[in-house]
Amino acid sequence: MGTLRTGALTRRRVGTPAADLEYAVLDVETTGLDPREGARLVEIAVVRVRGDGRIVDEFSTLVDPRAPIGGREFHGIGESDVLGAPRAEEIVPRIARLLSGAVVVGHNLDFEERFLASELVPAGLPEGQSGLCTLRALRSQLDLARYSLPRASYLLSGDWPTGQHTALGDARACAKLLVEMIGNAPGELRYTGPAPRFLQGDAPEETPVRWKPRTTSGAGGWAPRGSWSARWRPRELDARLCGGAFRDAEREAAEQAARRETLVRERWALAAGLTGGVAATVAGGLLLRMAGAARG
Repeated sequence: MGTLRTGALTRRRVGTPAADLEYAVLDVETTGLDPREGARLVEIAVVRVRGDGRIVDEFSTLVDPRAPIGGREFHGIGESDVLGAPRAEEIVPRIARLLSGAVVVGHNLDFEERFLASELVPAGLPEGQSGLCTLRALRSQLDLARYSLPRASYLLSGDWPTGQHTALGDARACAKLLVEMIGNAPGELRYTGPAPRFLQGDAPEETPVRWKPRTTSGAGGWAPRGSWSARWRPRELDARLCGGAFRDAEREAAEQAARRETLVRERWALAAGLTGGVAATVAGGLLLRMAGAARG
């Protein structure tokens, strides 16, 4: 079983209405890009939000990586900032409680999943929770020039997200993007992944935390949901084809696959209609013959 069992959003009549679920929107700041090369968590945040936009809970803390801190030019975190911060294993119970019963969400969730697998799962975080990548979801559903979290937020709502490159600021921006996506879709969005799991164990009354100086505590919020000026795809793409850099060639390949799938489905529908018509004609003839025999 993988760390996360990732699903997708669709406008088709399958799966669970996305507005009915709860989501644990996750973001991390790290000392590098790849845990296989020694990169470690240095900050983590989770925003628990309902599909209708109500924020249920938030958690954010710096994490002591017990290693040299790289990437300061991006996240602004230095060695002195993490003095007294909890280690990864100390926050696992709280993270598990926030993820329990929710779909785990991230913008490029593959990145967050690698660090869950390398640090939190070995410390006791259960595996197999359901997941959703908003980067893949946006690429699947909307035709945008750029899909990064800040640029997509600006293109869709006209506002740049605040608190960029803080775990809590980016988690809040991702949660807002998800809620607005659900609310602005031209038709009901549904989640097609496995049902969220309820994880065992209770978090202690007090989980150790240490905030980055420019991180605000307490449950955040956002302005009332506005209307997006966005081009929703007439044919949604397969989210599995929407990862990676998604350059022109990759985008075109995903769009071609969607066109082929649409053509196949149309042919199946036509064949089913013709088969149904033939069956109705045969059944009608049989009924007429039976009625004639009864009169005779």
